[in-house]
Amino acid sequence: QVQLVESGGGLVQPGGSLRLSCAASGTIFSFNAMGWYRQAPGKQRELVASVSPGGSTNYGDSVKGRFTISRENAKNTVYLQMNSLKPEDTAVYYCRGSTVLREYWGQGTQVTVSS
Repeated sequence: QVQLVESGGGLVQPGGSLRLSCAASGTIFSFNAMGWYRQAPGKQRELVASVSPGGSTNYGDSVKGRFTISRENAKNTVYLQMNSLKPEDTAVYYCRGSTVLREYWGQGTQVTVSS
């Protein structure tokens, strides 16, 4: 059974940084696109960033220039480096991995940006 497990969330002050990690377990294949999404209370889930197996990246407008996504294909692991965090970045962050057959989601990790 495939599982995606996120880690690295927490409480940080505005202007601070966090690094999220998402590791896949139980896999014998490689993911196609991997990415991060987030959902704030009362809002729809939105794309934060995604990365292809070849390293091509895509970012949501609100995080461009502040967040960086990367992956280690051999480990089926994806990272999200978040810098210059703002209170509006507060949300539950979810990892997503897709294959030709289906998509997989992690359970989410809370990120809170507050002074």
